Amino acid sequence: MYFDLNVPIPNVAQTSAQGASKKGNGKQQPTPGSSSSSSITFSASQISRVEARVDLLVRLGYTVIAFNQLVHKKVDPKVHVNTAESLVRQLRNRPGLVYLKRLNIILDEDSEKGFGLTTANASLFPSYDLIGFVPLTQASFALACLTHSMPSPLTAHIISLPLTLPRLAFNLKHTLIRTAIKNGAVFEISYVGALGGENEPVLVNAGAAENGAPAAKRNWWAPAKELVRVTKGKSVVVSGGVVSEADLRAPTDVDNLITLLGLAQDVAHASLTKVPKSLVLRAQTRRTYRAVFSEPTVIIPEGTAHSAPAASLGGGDPTPASDATGGSSQSAKKRPRAEEAEAGPTGSTPGTGTGIGDAQKKRRRKNKGAQLAHG
Repeated sequence: MYFDLNVPIPNVAQTSAQGASKKGNGKQQPTPGSSSSSSITFSASQISRVEARVDLLVRLGYTVIAFNQLVHKKVDPKVHVNTAESLVRQLRNRPGLVYLKRLNIILDEDSEKGFGLTTANASLFPSYDLIGFVPLTQASFALACLTHSMPSPLTAHIISLPLTLPRLAFNLKHTLIRTAIKNGAVFEISYVGALGGENEPVLVNAGAAENGAPAAKRNWWAPAKELVRVTKGKSVVVSGGVVSEADLRAPTDVDNLITLLGLAQDVAHASLTKVPKSLVLRAQTRRTYRAVFSEPTVIIPEGTAHSAPAASLGGGDPTPASDATGGSSQSAKKRPRAEEAEAGPTGSTPGTGTGIGDAQKKRRRKNKGAQLAHG
């Protein structure tokens, strides 16, 4: 099962469906998450191109794909629309293929004051399967690693770095990386930069990516190797981010490409299979992280329960099994007191039986010493 968690969505035309208010003095304010506030229109040519892209991904061997919707600076509840969900509804179902919906927020200096991922706008995000960040500053990178990777209904599990820029605007500190990995976040590497392919226009306009085969390809390798070094290959996800179909690659080709960054072959294979699979399962906890998954039950192992009382052979009162077995052995091994040892047990002569005390043993050793001296 191979994953591609970054399939770009084509640009769409958004038509407003806001009506005038009852008084006619202004427009009615839309409620967050309402589907009636605006409508999304995909042209027939756009749908056909997406269908052809999906067919090619299936032919290459991918079984789970995520359509990525990009938002710059912040999520505005007045104008935000889930274009990924609208696109998935218009695509035909294919057996063995899973569609996911992803939201990627580009964080810059203006986003440090707030980018809309708050509880007031929580109704906008349950329709997305994955939420990711593209940080462009040191403050936004620290915010993504420390704050928004914590378990909550608004958890962001993917941190995508702008690898095609001439230089990263922040340092990959070990403390931030370890904290994000501990909280369950993953770091995404898009292989389109290694090929010098075309990036999404929204990323280019926001300053999060650069086009141009020689420069972008040269810029991609250094930060990608640094990310692999800092993370030690853990929690790294490889995705496409491909705009042109000519830049799409099969999973085995991507494995061989990522090994050039210093990853082992099995780790590179896991970045397309095991790591994204666990990420998708962990992302579902955004909807149920405060719920109880199952009712706890107490299971008593066999052999630890007390045995039932057994009746005596003589028809007397029932005696517990522990008294008939363990209790009698413990009482037989119990050491008698000194006066009882000197007197001996009832019906036995001194020096015989099982109740010989310390005084009796000392007297015995003294007698043996005297006999040896006389002899």
